Amino acid sequence: MKRVTRMLPALFALVVATACAAETAPLPQARPTAAPQGQAAVAPVAATTTPSPTPTTTAKIKLGIADITPMGEKTEKVGVGFPIIVTFDRDVKTKDRATVEALLQVESDKPNEGAWRWVSARKIIYRTKAYWKPYQKVLFTARLSELPGNTGGKNVSRRFAVGSQNISLVDTRKHVMKVYRNGKLAKKIPISAGRGGLMRGGVDVYLTTSGTHLTMGKKAVETMTSSWMGVTDPKDPRYYKEEIPWAVRISDSGEYVHQSAGYYQYLGRSNQSHGCVRATPEGAKWFYTIAQRGDVVKITGTKRKLQWNNGWSYWQLSYSQWKKGSALK
Repeated sequence: MKRVTRMLPALFALVVATACAAETAPLPQARPTAAPQGQAAVAPVAATTTPSPTPTTTAKIKLGIADITPMGEKTEKVGVGFPIIVTFDRDVKTKDRATVEALLQVESDKPNEGAWRWVSARKIIYRTKAYWKPYQKVLFTARLSELPGNTGGKNVSRRFAVGSQNISLVDTRKHVMKVYRNGKLAKKIPISAGRGGLMRGGVDVYLTTSGTHLTMGKKAVETMTSSWMGVTDPKDPRYYKEEIPWAVRISDSGEYVHQSAGYYQYLGRSNQSHGCVRATPEGAKWFYTIAQRGDVVKITGTKRKLQWNNGWSYWQLSYSQWKKGSALK
């Protein structure tokens, strides 16, 4: 088998929230809210990338893993854009990152090149050059027992199950979301996107962000409030607190695909939301049902660009840009 390696990412830049923000925004490594799904039998795995250079540093490091996202094959199936997010239990110094990264390995049934990117002193993210092929298994292994000086260090592994290929195209100008499953158009859903008109720090936070999003989680009912903009007094005309059905999160700045809370006359006709993608009750429920963490949602038609570190929006970077975050040269 060929060996894949790489390492931690730098702290995410603060993102500007949208008015569609949930009451409590989940962290990227939060556990999924969907019920566990079944999984296929494990097939032999093949390497996904070319061998990494042999580490040269001999620094003594004591290191473990605090969290791995997504969950394993017995808990969830993931979408074809899914990242592997590894959080260590302590900071890794810059001079030690290549050594640690060289001990991280990713293998898949269907070979696919990929690379790690450090986003903080404790966090590293793996992204592939092209989307994962659907219906396969991916194995992540951290050979921490081989880390120099890591006395008692244990190897850690997790196998992921890739589900169907769900790619949704949201056109905010035509007010429609087209959902493709395994390359075929499965559904066209009338939508209403962000209307714009509220500037914060030079950003129109009422606009939906254009770019390649990944679904990060979902809730059958999500509480959304106006507290993100400092409005907590129910007497304030800007105040709102609503229970929104069929909410699928697509960014850290509070964007969801969800059922429209009324205002159905705007669906398919005009953009009237605070930044989220509002859908019909039937369309939102269907989308919620099929959604897997790591599914692709591409949004076009607005002037507000999605930042690569807003949620799991790592596909906003080209692969060559992504690889610059690796400690292995």
